[in-house]
Amino acid sequence: MSWPGQLRRQGDEGLTYIAVIIPALNEAGNIEGLVREALGQPVDEVIVVDNGSTDDTAGIARQAGVRVVEEYRRGYGYACAAGAAAADVADILVFLDGDYSSLPEEMPRLLEPLLAGRADLVLGSRVRGGILPGAMPPHQRFGNWLASRLMRRLYGLPVTDLGPYRAIRASFLRLLEMREMTFGWPTEMIVKAARRGGRIVEVPVSYHPRRAGRSKVSGTLRGSLLAAYYILGVTLRYARRGAFQS
Repeated sequence: MSWPGQLRRQGDEGLTYIAVIIPALNEAGNIEGLVREALGQPVDEVIVVDNGSTDDTAGIARQAGVRVVEEYRRGYGYACAAGAAAADVADILVFLDGDYSSLPEEMPRLLEPLLAGRADLVLGSRVRGGILPGAMPPHQRFGNWLASRLMRRLYGLPVTDLGPYRAIRASFLRLLEMREMTFGWPTEMIVKAARRGGRIVEVPVSYHPRRAGRSKVSGTLRGSLLAAYYILGVTLRYARRGAFQS
């Protein structure tokens, strides 16, 4: 996909610095190809956050030419937060899972609304872009549908997906004061962005079966139940009066 270079500029302030954050736990079979493709996108830096892997995820990522941040506290939110903190000079942050289920080549779709000044948070919708057979089991599809329905009902957000592939202005992310350090991180980002009056845009992205390894969420019943618990819990909790300050 071609990328118009003039869109890499932000007003008169020069080039916008874009960093990609890849949280990863035991993704040795996926990480090399993923980071090499991410480096080929219109970004300035790719950071892999190793969330306590017992395989060689970190070593392979370093050999592929990207910075690795170690976050030993297990939790998706901890890994994302560590990556965001490491990318302290970035203007835009892109979050991309380490399982290769989302394609780096679709990253310009997420970046364009931010660089054009039309959004503060851009969500990649797997529902709009297409979910390939075997990529998402039925129980995960149902949970995602339910959470999206609650988003529309409670926050007035016409979102179709709560997927992890997204891009956000770094300054806006700091305003959100993220606290959910587990699977609830992506949901907290959306609900707090809505409460802050952020401009939220959805773009279509495809979703593919992981190329190697086993999913920590859909791969086990425990993982699926925990993810659903945190996602639905965050969606409902921040809808209550005063929850934004808690």
